[in-house]
Amino acid sequence: MESGMVSVDRWTAGSQVYFLTHLHADHLCGLTSKWSRGPLYCSRITAKLFPIKFPDFDLSLLRIVEIGHWHSVSLLSPSCGSYTDVDFMAIDAHHCPGAVMYLFRGEFGCTLYTGDFRWESTSERAQTGRTMLLKAMKDVKLDMLYLDNTYCNPTYCFPSREAAAKQVLNIISSHPNHDVIIAVDTLGKENLLLYISRVLKTKIWVWPERLQIMHLLGFHDIFTTKTSVTRIRAVPRYSFNIETLEGLNTIRPTIGIMPSGLPWAPRAFRGKEKLSSESPPVLLHNRWPTDVTTSSTSSKPNGGSLSAGRDDHYIYTVPYSDHSCFPELQKFIEFVMPINIKGIVSSSASNVDPLYHFGSLCRIQQASVLLCQSLRNKRYEKVGVINMRSSFGCTGTMQLGRKRRKRQISSAGIHVSRVRLLRRERQGVKIVDTDPD
Repeated sequence: MESGMVSVDRWTAGSQVYFLTHLHADHLCGLTSKWSRGPLYCSRITAKLFPIKFPDFDLSLLRIVEIGHWHSVSLLSPSCGSYTDVDFMAIDAHHCPGAVMYLFRGEFGCTLYTGDFRWESTSERAQTGRTMLLKAMKDVKLDMLYLDNTYCNPTYCFPSREAAAKQVLNIISSHPNHDVIIAVDTLGKENLLLYISRVLKTKIWVWPERLQIMHLLGFHDIFTTKTSVTRIRAVPRYSFNIETLEGLNTIRPTIGIMPSGLPWAPRAFRGKEKLSSESPPVLLHNRWPTDVTTSSTSSKPNGGSLSAGRDDHYIYTVPYSDHSCFPELQKFIEFVMPINIKGIVSSSASNVDPLYHFGSLCRIQQASVLLCQSLRNKRYEKVGVINMRSSFGCTGTMQLGRKRRKRQISSAGIHVSRVRLLRRERQGVKIVDTDPD
């Protein structure tokens, strides 16, 4: 799609329409209550929560996108100066309330922007999304995938949110005489809190802004702002630090739980340092245990033992994430089979360019691999002809040349371009033609 037509989660001037995937702060940079640059498309839940984030926003600029339905907008093409139709569909991203991914289709081809998403293999919601996406992409190929590459690193392999929620419950249940502090953002982790409340049959304390959001989402009897009625509190992530927990423990025994896909190192909690969604990740260990048990330790790959999620005397970390981990990203790419991929996250030290790991799964890269293999086979045949025709006792030299050419082809891998491959093929033909009889 040409620039100057559509922007997703980007709020600079120059586009004709704007799309919002969800209401997390890192996707809102540049968007203010004074917005007037154009219509803003979002899901119905996001529109419902919008006034909390932007109290003075002109709501007439919002356009509701119903999940699973095609919508269309006519936009001016900057290159040809004529109008073209852009069809788009919102699909549940299973990230936080209101989060969606957008599928765009038109004369420019087909593009999918995931925003932040989590599609577990065992999730019914994710399966519904897969069916919806498969139907929407019927008879078309995905030209470009803009991917949530937050955890695009083989280091990150964590369990489903359902399994991680059970681990959180195990920690709480093993501390029956402790108050419990759970770090959450202003939006997200609702299913975790609902699960704890339902199983333990207790209300959960939240701060006033969070309570307002819970009421807008339809949860009226589960959350409270009265600390006297519950020992479990969901607190803002930015206020979660060891100093606060140490202070609380002078009053009552208290533990803290950090539900996150990032395995934070203990030093992230030292002194007055606070753990926020912007904090740089530091690896505590290579891989989260995928077995969720009540045991306090788990085995390291090297045979040693590691405290399971215990980062400090008062703090537990649990791999509960609203982003897809590496194996889930791979399965998703194998499912949509894009021609090309581009990551939407560039600031995190934990991610890698998706093409580095998944380039071989792209259609254009698969074509390059097949072409490379075909040219490699032809190259071997021609080198064989050279050796048989040579009468100058240079067989060793020719074999060396064959090895060198073999290495050149192998090192090109999936990243070699079609033009370079064809150019090399023509060079091979010249070698055969000029070799002496």
